[in-house]
Amino acid sequence: MTLSFSELALVEPIQRALRAENYEHPTPIQARAIPHLLAGRDLLGIAQTGTGKTAAFALPILQRLAANRVPAPRNSMRTLVLTPTRELALQIAESFRVYGRHLGLRTAVIFGGVGQGPQVDELRRGLDILVATPGRLLDLHQQGHVRYDALSVFVLDEADRMLDMGFIRDIRRIVPLLPKTRQSLLFSATMPDEINRLIGTLLKDPVRVEVTPAATTVERIDQRVMFVDSGNKRALLASLLKDGAIARALVFTRTKHAANRVAEGLAKGGIGAEAIHGNKSQGARQRALGNFRDGRTRVLVATDIAARGIDIDGITHVINFELPNVPESYVHRIGRTARAGADGIAISFCDHSEKAYLRDIERVTRQKIAVAAHAFQRPAGQGPSNGHAPSAHNGHAHNGGHNGHAHGNGGRHANGRGGEFGRRRSRRHRGHGRPHGHAPSQPQA
Repeated sequence: MTLSFSELALVEPIQRALRAENYEHPTPIQARAIPHLLAGRDLLGIAQTGTGKTAAFALPILQRLAANRVPAPRNSMRTLVLTPTRELALQIAESFRVYGRHLGLRTAVIFGGVGQGPQVDELRRGLDILVATPGRLLDLHQQGHVRYDALSVFVLDEADRMLDMGFIRDIRRIVPLLPKTRQSLLFSATMPDEINRLIGTLLKDPVRVEVTPAATTVERIDQRVMFVDSGNKRALLASLLKDGAIARALVFTRTKHAANRVAEGLAKGGIGAEAIHGNKSQGARQRALGNFRDGRTRVLVATDIAARGIDIDGITHVINFELPNVPESYVHRIGRTARAGADGIAISFCDHSEKAYLRDIERVTRQKIAVAAHAFQRPAGQGPSNGHAPSAHNGHAHNGGHNGHAHGNGGRHANGRGGEFGRRRSRRHRGHGRPHGHAPSQPQA
């Protein structure tokens, strides 16, 4: 029997907000985590982006804050959520606002790359919820703009990505500043040794909730690899994108320079594409994300770090223009498709220099990735020595990356809300999202 939100001990104003968003059934991590968090337990959540973990912690936090309406002192906050990227910080803050719309709580988000004046003003008034990136938070603390004495809940989100991005040292500087008596939550998709060590200093007798085993891939994703010389990758990508079934594609590169080069090449060829990476201004990144989310841009080219905060429904295809040199990043990348109950396709280009990366990915994911034939591979007898024989995947014809049957949202840009939750009462069917121009979908972080 499927659990409904009405069966969880959430107060009526939160239930009303959920109904307004047409959210009826919690995802597995929500169903398992929310009761423990309402009881005040510390929690270790092992879950990938797209499982609904933002709501898993936001809903019980909102309920706790609403039940004890003590104004936060000047420059302080009652809840602190640390997250690695600006985009994810903005999406988490928006989730708190949407789910807590009837509670009258104050939420703010702070991150680097923009002027600090408005952020300092928000802090000065005292906050119920602060969502922050570590660097800017430490900077403002050192300037005397941040206090932690009123804090009662601390959330460390995407801990493994914090490690990847070099933020663990900042985290270790922030944690000792927090009150000893608090509820602490840590979420991570994978559990490297450094994160395991951090758990011992951060969490007290935590309940462990694991909904996706570390380094496994989403079963609904149709994964393929295409062996191709590096010089032919751009032509292969342009050829694949002629297929209208690729309704919304997220393309990954390893470097910022490559992301720019790929996006510019596609744009010159008449394919709507934009790049997003750390060298882009915050305004440019937000515009690119908004255009992609609303369907004005069909292709978004991203680096791993920039893409961590991209939580958008309706991404039909993830294309690894360059394979990641960290196999866990492959899991994070392809998890951007097959969200909100839809299917998805992940296509990886692999040149001669990337074969070792492919072997690492297959070892970590414990599965062989099927090889797909394409027009730019070498003639028989001249192909790369990769140990795989190029072949069609699962017996389906590969026409520009589409396997001959409908995937994802059936070629439409699904802008419907609801990726955060497992099931919805209406507009839940694949491809029946909001029309373009409506509010963007809620995050699945």
